[in-house]
Amino acid sequence: MIAREALPAPVLWEPQLAAARAEQAIRYLAQHYPECAGRPVLDPHRDAVHGAAVEEDMAGYEEALREYMWAGRREALSIRRRTA
Repeated sequence: MIAREALPAPVLWEPQLAAARAEQAIRYLAQHYPECAGRPVLDPHRDAVHGAAVEEDMAGYEEALREYMWAGRREALSIRRRTA
């Protein structure tokens, strides 16, 4: 008999959890990297978050939020280096 690998259980879309995660991401960037607010470089990342929300893909949504936060951090640090 061939052993089966366990497939990860699908993560169900939870609108309230998604809203809480988005709030956490936005608050984190606002508190630690306010320079990145409204920067166009974040637009593709916001679009990815929105796309995952429309598809109700919780795992994709959380990954897109992480990418959004990383991009915001990179942009803010870049701004800080240029102004230092």
